[in-house]
Amino acid sequence: MQLGMTIFVLLGLSVMRFDAGRLVLGPLRRMLKIVAFYAKHPLSPPPQKSSGTELSIRSSFQKQNEAYYYESDDESADAQLGTFETEQLINAVTKITDLLRKCWGVAGADIISSNLARQEGGLTTYFNPTVPGKAVYALFAFATIDNFQGHLHALKGDIMILINDIAAVLHEEVYRWGYEDSGQCNKNLGSTFLMVYKIGAVSEVVEKRERAEAVIFQGKNTAKARRRRNTRRITDINQLRKSSIGGSTRGGEPVDKLSRSHVDNLDLSSLPGMRTFSDRALLGLLKTFASIHRDKTILNWNNDFRLGAGVGAVSINLNFGMDAGWAVEGAVGSSYKIDATYLSPHVNMAARMMSATKQYGVYFLLSQAVQKLLSENAQDKLRHIDTVTVKGSSVQQKIFTYDAKVRDDFFLYSKSENQADLDSDRYSPAIWETDQDLLAMRNHVSGDFMEVFNRGRDEYLAGNWPTAIKLLKKADKIMFEREVDEGYTTKTYEDNLKSMPSLMDDDPEVEERRSMGDGPCQRLIAYMEENGSEAPSNWSGYRPLTSK
Repeated sequence: MQLGMTIFVLLGLSVMRFDAGRLVLGPLRRMLKIVAFYAKHPLSPPPQKSSGTELSIRSSFQKQNEAYYYESDDESADAQLGTFETEQLINAVTKITDLLRKCWGVAGADIISSNLARQEGGLTTYFNPTVPGKAVYALFAFATIDNFQGHLHALKGDIMILINDIAAVLHEEVYRWGYEDSGQCNKNLGSTFLMVYKIGAVSEVVEKRERAEAVIFQGKNTAKARRRRNTRRITDINQLRKSSIGGSTRGGEPVDKLSRSHVDNLDLSSLPGMRTFSDRALLGLLKTFASIHRDKTILNWNNDFRLGAGVGAVSINLNFGMDAGWAVEGAVGSSYKIDATYLSPHVNMAARMMSATKQYGVYFLLSQAVQKLLSENAQDKLRHIDTVTVKGSSVQQKIFTYDAKVRDDFFLYSKSENQADLDSDRYSPAIWETDQDLLAMRNHVSGDFMEVFNRGRDEYLAGNWPTAIKLLKKADKIMFEREVDEGYTTKTYEDNLKSMPSLMDDDPEVEERRSMGDGPCQRLIAYMEENGSEAPSNWSGYRPLTSK
């Protein structure tokens, strides 16, 4: 009897333990695994729903060789009865981490990771959103909705729907074409979107580059070379202690390992894979331009009576600006409210490029820093339109555009989502010569036009303004006649000149530029004529952009 009672008690305890493990301990372990996973990988995709009420996080964890999923995925509804409370907790944890990732993006990855990770005694410390910033290298891109103020007054509250429709197209293309997981949409500022293509932390990039150099030149690892590297590291640390990028230290240790001069002088084009990385970043924006003009949801807005009186008089457009360099990535604010963001002159430069698109009548403006990072095939498609200094900077640089024209037949080149993903996976530099979207948007640019424009631009920069004006007017006419041949307009060149809005000022409120002909030609001609058609005596081959 004693033996039978012992066996009976043990069986009862086993049953109770099984229920406790299935209904309490198991779900709690799963919650802890989710938290630990996001602490290590805060930007990983969210868990995917499976059949029933269970959540399967198999796909997310397998990517990090940490596969874990519910053993009860195939259980019947009766077997899952009683797990409601714990499943709600798991859903809440998953949604919170997903919300954090979408709100803070790549700039807030360290905030999420540091606050979810176990630190003191295996437990998380108090919530600290204002973690120290760190210097990173990245490509920065801004996109803004053209004529946003007009759309806002016309749509009122429905402007949010329009912004979200545009964001759906923009985000999809940016994530699709970004190299690996580099393409991240950081934030939205009303009509403007900031995209960040993160290369890596400054210290990590420099360290990996030195490691690669050591492998390539391993036969030259002499005592003299080692002495030079050690001397350089000591110099960098000493310079950083005087003036660090982060500007703060903790416990006497610098936040970043490299001096500002070292950061600014690093040639990003020397990094392995930068050509592909930069090409794909630009392709994401170009594909967005094409998709905006064939997406059915966006096209319906063009026919909205409030915007175009129901006759399609308005077209939803985006303007893009890009720059490349370093930035401080981190949190700005206080314990009451913070924003995860990027701070640097290069972020500001990307914003200046985006704003200047209206002055030049183009959709894309790229800084010289971005142009240097692209492949030769991509560089051949860019056009150097001016040399400038922007407001707030004394550095003169060339600015480039990728000529793009809005076409009504972009829908002919539409592809399924799977096919678009396949095109992205099969990227090669030859895409600049073969992709139908890219060929279509540049179809209005002829070889004759490029030859005459380049001559006119060079004369303008050299100070021979009377000759430059003649050449640029000729190039503008060539462009207009090509557009007539392509069916963009039925007006004559002379009639178009009469209806052309004034280009004599840099007022950013002048939204509407001449739609036909070449915007950069018109901008340069207007600038020279405004200054008497003769180069000033102190002309140095560049001009300042006076507006932001």
